[in-house]
Amino acid sequence: MNTASLQCNVCPHACMLPPGATGRCRARKNYTGKEITSDTPGMPWIRDACHRHPVSGIFPSNYGIVTSLALDPIEKKPLKLFCPGSYILSAGSFGCNLGCPFCQNHSISTSDGSEFVSEDNRLTPEELVRIAVDTKSRGNIGIAFTYNEPLVGYEYVLDTARLAHEQSLKTVLVTAGCINKPVAKQVLPYIDALNIDLKSFRNDVYRNILGGDLDTVRSFIETACTMCHVELTTLIVPGMNDTEEEMTQICDYITSLPNGADIPLHISRFFPRHRMTDRPPTDVSTILNLHRLASARLKHVFTGNM
Repeated sequence: MNTASLQCNVCPHACMLPPGATGRCRARKNYTGKEITSDTPGMPWIRDACHRHPVSGIFPSNYGIVTSLALDPIEKKPLKLFCPGSYILSAGSFGCNLGCPFCQNHSISTSDGSEFVSEDNRLTPEELVRIAVDTKSRGNIGIAFTYNEPLVGYEYVLDTARLAHEQSLKTVLVTAGCINKPVAKQVLPYIDALNIDLKSFRNDVYRNILGGDLDTVRSFIETACTMCHVELTTLIVPGMNDTEEEMTQICDYITSLPNGADIPLHISRFFPRHRMTDRPPTDVSTILNLHRLASARLKHVFTGNM
């Protein structure tokens, strides 16, 4: 029996996981020494994954666990220039590799899944795709992986997106993009559109406040832009990223990207949430001013949470 620690290579945290341990994302676990098989007791939520990913190592414990499921307008993702006026089946799980103190979905992003891991919350890729097909009559065009960070369980996204494309469904990814390039290159060929959070343009903010890495996010954005429809969102948090200087840097970066002139930017208003209740909502005048500044540099700028 192998009892060695393994390194998770999904994101820049590169967690070293002893057998049975879970990474910072709370959703990737070292199963070494406890072989995953089709009849492994206590792991019914990943049984159906075994024929696709026969592993004895690091695997997402959130595979197939759907904590949130809703038929949303595509504009809520937010995506403004991708199939406008349509609806999309939005699915979320648990776990995230960032630690944003203002997270509005913290009940699932910070969860270790213990309250969700049950047969009642399990949907195989086939079952989720079947629901998406069944809701076409209600205007649904596909599946959006959203609410928590979908790519900490990228295997489920990949398996489901492949099946969705076989059924002529669109696939959407809503992500913070703090994911290593090899994972991105596996998943993005099966994704039609993304909204990526560009939360700041400062390394210290990513490192010290968000628990992430700006260079990794930039690399993810740059890869995605060559493969999919991409829209970006920046949540404007008072005292964190609300200056004209930083917005100018973000706009200059977007224009430098492949097809950058056509990439939409969503400038969103902050409201106190989670562990960041020490400041008021972003002043509307700040959002409007940054919108004016960005609109002078970019073709498609939208405001959100107004």
